[in-house]
Amino acid sequence: MVRDFDPGYGKAPFRALCADYPGEEVYPPADFRTEWGPIFHRGRLDGSARVLILGQDPAQHESISRRILVGEAGQRIQGFLAKLGIDRSYVLINTYLYSVYGQGGGNRHKDDPQIAAYRNRWIETILASRKIEAVAALGMLADHAWQIWKKTPKGQATNLPYVHITHPTQPESSSGGDAAKHAAAIKAMLANWNTALTALKPSISHPDRIIALQLYGTEFKAGDDVEIPEMDMPAGAPPWMRGLASWSRRTGSTPALKRATITVTVPKAFRR
Repeated sequence: MVRDFDPGYGKAPFRALCADYPGEEVYPPADFRTEWGPIFHRGRLDGSARVLILGQDPAQHESISRRILVGEAGQRIQGFLAKLGIDRSYVLINTYLYSVYGQGGGNRHKDDPQIAAYRNRWIETILASRKIEAVAALGMLADHAWQIWKKTPKGQATNLPYVHITHPTQPESSSGGDAAKHAAAIKAMLANWNTALTALKPSISHPDRIIALQLYGTEFKAGDDVEIPEMDMPAGAPPWMRGLASWSRRTGSTPALKRATITVTVPKAFRR
């Protein structure tokens, strides 16, 4: 059986970006999990992408899979893109290369010039294809990152349709386990996403599928979350790494152990 996969970063100009990335001299370990390494992107780097998604930072699923936005947030954004008729023509990068550690770590570094300078190189390299038709930022930190780039000379000269949407897992992080608060937050987020979809749809001139826009309801329903495509993952990645079932979590009896430990469990459906 022939398998599809992401060929990685072997070609210019992305090879140079991945060979020359900032480390602990730019990302302080007190605020970032630098020991898990940088995680660069997910999606097309061949110039075919039509939508650029700017996320926040990698979580535990991403640390193992080495691609961003493959967990719950990624599944939801895959569904968001699908509503625009975009199944493969996208590229996703994050505000931060490394996972944020501790409360407020991301906010403390949102204006760091060296972090922004490297991120801006990625944005400019992606936009150099001149095929991107729309940009979406997930959450406040991603929106701030885009606004920083927009102040640069190249950013000022670029006029792309842009939306800042609620981060896909904001309902979980804001509701504190309260079911009523969670339902209200999901409803508010989906209303926000519907506004963004309505704004972006006319800008997508080259979708992968020509479809009528079907907006979200007041809660997620079957089919709204979409599995990560095989073509987005490194060669040999098992299918459960891109599936809808959760398969990793941080574990440990102390903060230090929890920071250092990710427990991976193959979902039951894939066990032999």
